[in-house]
Amino acid sequence: MLIQFMVKNAFSFREETVFDMTAINAYKEHPENLIDIGTKEKYIRVAAIYGANASGKTNLCAAMLCFLRIIAESFNNVSDGNSTAIEEYYAPFSFESHKDSSEFEIVESLGDFEYKYGFEYNAKCIMAEWLYRKNLKTNRTVTIFERTTDKIEFGAAARKECEVYKEQLPAETLALSFFNKLKLQTDIFRNFYDSVMATLIVPASIREDASILERHLPALVDHDKPKLVEFLTAIDTGIKDIDYDDSENEIKFVTFHKGKDGREYPLNLYNESEGTLKSILLYIYVRKAIQGNRLILIDELNIKLHPLLLKFIIDLFYDNDSTAQLIYTTHDTTLMDKKFFRRDQIWFVQKDEFGYSELFALSDFKVRSDASFEKDYLAGVYGGIPYLKEFEMEEGE
Repeated sequence: MLIQFMVKNAFSFREETVFDMTAINAYKEHPENLIDIGTKEKYIRVAAIYGANASGKTNLCAAMLCFLRIIAESFNNVSDGNSTAIEEYYAPFSFESHKDSSEFEIVESLGDFEYKYGFEYNAKCIMAEWLYRKNLKTNRTVTIFERTTDKIEFGAAARKECEVYKEQLPAETLALSFFNKLKLQTDIFRNFYDSVMATLIVPASIREDASILERHLPALVDHDKPKLVEFLTAIDTGIKDIDYDDSENEIKFVTFHKGKDGREYPLNLYNESEGTLKSILLYIYVRKAIQGNRLILIDELNIKLHPLLLKFIIDLFYDNDSTAQLIYTTHDTTLMDKKFFRRDQIWFVQKDEFGYSELFALSDFKVRSDASFEKDYLAGVYGGIPYLKEFEMEEGE
């Protein structure tokens, strides 16, 4: 479960930027929107990020993806002659002549522990890396390891097993990735690595990736078709059944609709509306997130979705049996309403004239009890909207 994610000097986030899923205890509205793990703090199930075009909303998703890709790949291509992961995913702020190092940090809750992990890097090496673990029962924090360009030091929980390998750790490889690959008796690295890498990132271009359907939809039809059809019925697609044929070289998906005469008629899945296709793709991802208690980030969730369908998807996460979390970016202000969201669930991204993106929450403002979130946002009270100037389109001669 995500508590915090920090990015610094990556993409348009030049300064240290922290996204926080910790609930504000003073807010008493919508307790069902929170995850309670039995500690003093509670955590947000769903967070919405608003902002103008090119403000940096997508870059927050890109930063998380970059963070995950470096963890996944930094061990793999050290000596194969190709570019390293840190070289490939080094994307510092563009509008400066001097390129500083980039930095990521994540705080996650996993079982009885809270982990804080991060690293600083450039295109050549890992400059710093750290992993700490806090016992949520005793509130005691221990160091797993701390690393600089010169050395790596281990805490008591990992020292005995890891000291012997530290000279083998390449400068361009994350220690987390390296020790996760080794067969160690301690499960600290493996458990945390698996938890972080369970994060799902859904790009705005999800509709264009038919391979997702080919990989996941057949198994869903085989093992959980009734639930899928129930979902498609609930969102009013008109689909009464769905099936596939993989007897030839390519998989063919077909849906069935009921005609006026009461008979069912087949339709190629790819002839369905873009909204229906996106809904099925989202169902695949959301189902995976909720069943696995995973974090999912969805860029431009509102595209091709009716506001009521958007709310339907969001409401799936308000399930007390799951600790799944949803973070999504959007332009749709329909749900920016106190009837649906707490003040600590709404975030904004704004970019200044020099290209710096700034992230801030609605809870950073003094909001009146009778305020309309949507009306005040569109009026520019909170920022995060486009600054439009007068423009005339004149006919040419």
